[in-house]
Amino acid sequence: MKAAIEKYFGAEVEGFHTYRYYKGNDTLRAWICIPLTMGIYERGTQTIAALFSSSLWTQDRLASLAGDRTFWDRSTLYALRGVLAAGETDKALQFLHYYSNRRLLGDHVPYPVEAYPEGNQRHLSAESGLYCRIFTEGLFGIRPEGLNSFSFTPRLPSAWQRMKLHHIRAFQKDLSIEAQRIDRRIQVIVKDGEKTVVSKLIKEGEVVRVIL
Repeated sequence: MKAAIEKYFGAEVEGFHTYRYYKGNDTLRAWICIPLTMGIYERGTQTIAALFSSSLWTQDRLASLAGDRTFWDRSTLYALRGVLAAGETDKALQFLHYYSNRRLLGDHVPYPVEAYPEGNQRHLSAESGLYCRIFTEGLFGIRPEGLNSFSFTPRLPSAWQRMKLHHIRAFQKDLSIEAQRIDRRIQVIVKDGEKTVVSKLIKEGEVVRVIL
């Protein structure tokens, strides 16, 4: 599937080695972010550059189509999650701060919106959970791998000394994950309640696999 995606959708669009939305597409679209959320990073650098370029990124978030005034929060939230997963942590955090201030604290509706102007900024409803997934699947890189196993890749921002995610209700457990910078490495601790399941030092970007 990965090879087929590269063969059919991989293309140069508006000068970026990224993805086309359909055969013959020659305009950047916000949904080029999806491969990043699926762990496909071969065109990651150029895709991220395209997402945050003046062609797609607007003051209200990602435009659906380069040069169009319609923006979609859904694609913006997917993009932020994907950029974090790809390891561009500090860049993603910068735009995440901007988005959070704009949506949650600024002079705008205080929730993710379906689309504007076509949806007149209707609430994105259940898909607002995509905002939470920026942190669980992007910043912490959590991915289920079985009924009692998962992997995670903590993306600790360079300005942060530590980050924690407590009381994750998953796999019929009450899990906590901590990541703390120690010199050039990161100490990760996974707990099931008060029981320590994993405690180890890892390199930046290393995948940690957990069996409960």
